[in-house]
Amino acid sequence: MATFDDELLQDAEDDRQTIEYIKQHLPQELKDRFSDDDLYYFLDVIVEYYTESGILDAQPDKDGYINIDIEAIAQHMAQQARKDKVGEFSADDLRWIVEAEMDYADSLDE
Repeated sequence: MATFDDELLQDAEDDRQTIEYIKQHLPQELKDRFSDDDLYYFLDVIVEYYTESGILDAQPDKDGYINIDIEAIAQHMAQQARKDKVGEFSADDLRWIVEAEMDYADSLDE
């Protein structure tokens, strides 16, 4: 049985791998726009959005998929970054992060 410390270490490693995946899949013009700290922040905001929005409780369609509004998540991330004084980011740029995070999560399920 894993200890709490083991779980924290595993979560940190999962986040690190997710961030590396996102960095590899950002368009070249955005790679310098986001620091690792920014990406970790936005990963937390995405997880928070999933938890608070009810997406995780949504019923899948007949094919087993849940409709996720990437634009809404990107807008939320931009608003949260302004609110938290992390910076000014466009939802269009943040959309790349959301899509890469989703792609990475999908790759783990395969």
